[in-house]
Amino acid sequence: MTELIKYTAAETAAAIAKGEVTAVEVARAHLDRIDAVDKKVNAFLHVDHEGALAAARAVDAKRASGAELGPLAGVPLALKDVFTTRGMPTTCGSKILEGWVPPYDATLTKRLKDADVVILGKTNMDEFAMGSSTENSAYGPTGNPWDLTRIPGGSGGGSAAALAAFEAPLAIGTDTGGSIRQPGAVTGTVGVKPTYGSVSRYGLVAFSSSLDQGGPCARTVLDTALLHEAIAGHDPLDSTSIDAPVPDVVAAARTRDVRGMRIGVVKEFAGEGYQAGVMQRFEESVALLRELGAEVVEVSCPSFTLALPAYYLIAPSEASSNLARFDAMRYGLRVGDDGTRSAEQVTALTREAGFGPEVKRRIILGTYALSSGYYDAYYGSAQKVRTLISRDFDAAFAGVDVLVSPTTPTTAFPIGERADDPMAMYLADLCTIPSNLAGNAAMSLPCGLAPEDNLPVGLQIIAPAMADDRLYRVGGAVEAALNDKWGHALLEEAPAL
Repeated sequence: MTELIKYTAAETAAAIAKGEVTAVEVARAHLDRIDAVDKKVNAFLHVDHEGALAAARAVDAKRASGAELGPLAGVPLALKDVFTTRGMPTTCGSKILEGWVPPYDATLTKRLKDADVVILGKTNMDEFAMGSSTENSAYGPTGNPWDLTRIPGGSGGGSAAALAAFEAPLAIGTDTGGSIRQPGAVTGTVGVKPTYGSVSRYGLVAFSSSLDQGGPCARTVLDTALLHEAIAGHDPLDSTSIDAPVPDVVAAARTRDVRGMRIGVVKEFAGEGYQAGVMQRFEESVALLRELGAEVVEVSCPSFTLALPAYYLIAPSEASSNLARFDAMRYGLRVGDDGTRSAEQVTALTREAGFGPEVKRRIILGTYALSSGYYDAYYGSAQKVRTLISRDFDAAFAGVDVLVSPTTPTTAFPIGERADDPMAMYLADLCTIPSNLAGNAAMSLPCGLAPEDNLPVGLQIIAPAMADDRLYRVGGAVEAALNDKWGHALLEEAPAL
């Protein structure tokens, strides 16, 4: 393994800016790594060799001309295949969009390019972001680099696996019910769901519009903050975008000081269904926060126990509306158009062939929940629960700066273990869903390995809306203390591919 792929994003950018290495050398090292290991991992759906090297050459030309380089110039990145990217396929992990090349860039994609980030390609995901394991991709499951027989989380398992496999130092994911944080937890990487509306959703192919949020993924808290800074900010093209200054997340990540902070442990995120090793590492992290000078208190948020059923009414309802656009008439797959069938028949045949089982399940569930006679009983009631969850967060944050919990109840489970049990699969997002329903900010970072299986455990930190900097302040302090304790970063223990 060449040393270049072990660099953090911050180290890579500094080395390029100083002329110690070229952006082309960095890009080639990561492309070579992808070529060497991705047949085993299946983290990427599309690798843009030519585009990545062209972007890297442009960075080197800027440096040679004396132009000032940004904090991530020349750093490679893996982009979840749910953001439109001009000239590069965007499939959302679905056969219904196989081969579709968008004519425009998502705002997030454009901001990455403007920051001179080198996009390596598009990563694997659960189809239309519907899943918790990246087993629902139409292009095959992604393996967890810690154990290729296990899931890397979902729906953004491809992005998280690319980081853990040292195929890229940075990645982008999306989080609708935990799809950044949950993959981060089970792969030993860092993932952040920013405040809803603080990162543009323009060009993000919608699953559930009131919940979807793009966000940064990396191997360190500082790298995640640098990426967060590059992609966040108001966008007039997104009607849900917040027109407010982005918190200084980079300065917060570098602070590494939690003295005087009040930290709440969520009472409801424990008990039956939680793996013993996960709770052990979580409790050790809480004890560490006390040692670092934080005040830790228990907080009760009773409505959180209703978050899972509320989410699985709201998200499928919005999905049934959003996915109606895939009708075989405008773009993507088209099946059965031989001149003998009506438009309705062609649409039905295309959807049958193009959508996978989980997408069909959620469309049916959402359509039922929105149907006449059931709307108030199901969708309307779920929205009332959503209000109760937001109130619980408001009450909690009146007394504490952040909340903490395990990110997931268990470590990575074997591929196929929950494939026939949707409810067991949905329980993987038990701790992450409340933050999506409320729209606040949350992070997952590694807090050790579970003793039962030697697999990564994630610590979740939750902050109020537009207080994303608190995530990085707490996360940076925990990461630094754990690295001092271990004598190295957690990912240095990941098995070699």
